[in-house]
Order: sequence, then C-alpha cells, then structure tokens
Amino acid sequence: MSDQIPPCPQCQSPHVYPMDALLICPECGYEWNPDDVQEPQGNVVKDANGNELQDGDTVVVVKNLPVKGSPKPIKAGTKVKNIRLTDGDHNIDCKIDGFGSMALKSEFVKKA
Repeated sequence: MSDQIPPCPQCQSPHVYPMDALLICPECGYEWNPDDVQEPQGNVVKDANGNELQDGDTVVVVKNLPVKGSPKPIKAGTKVKNIRLTDGDHNIDCKIDGFGSMALKSEFVKKA
C-alpha cells in the first residue's frame, strides 16, 4: 500500500484509514480493498429500480411530480421519450408533452 491513502470512492471523504488489507471510511462506513478499486466510468445514472439509463432511453414516471408554476402535476405513468443525461441533482433533461422542457431526478423514473 502506498503512503498516499485515496479518498473514499463512495462519499469522497479524505478521512480514510487502513485496517489490515482494507481501507475504511469513518463517515459512510464503506470498506474496500484498494487493489480491487476500478476507475469510475463517468456519469452512471440509475433509475428507481437500479437499471442503468443511457441517452435516448424512454422512461416512465413512477409517481406524481408537482411542477412549479403549473396547477397540475406530471402524473405517474407518463412516458418520456429520448432523455438526455446530465450532471447534477436533476440528472435527466427531457421534453414532456403538455409541460415542455423539464429536468427530472432519475429516482422518480423507471426504464420503459
């Protein structure tokens, strides 16, 4: 093991400490073997069921979502076609019929 201990791959905490062959993060409790860590593969976005989403996928909204400035919510079961993945809290950009361009959180959709 090197003198430089990497940050936690789960929460990026710098307060990682070694214990035997593992590294442990005291903030999130994640334990890992530094020899087995893979490099991140970029922006991995998962839906409410844990399925990985890609640009251009079609998704279905799983619960009613209130929209600021609109008297009606986006209803559960609404199909959204041709999504674009982005960085940030609302990691899906899309167009929804009747609402226009929207940003959604991936935790409120499932892959169709």
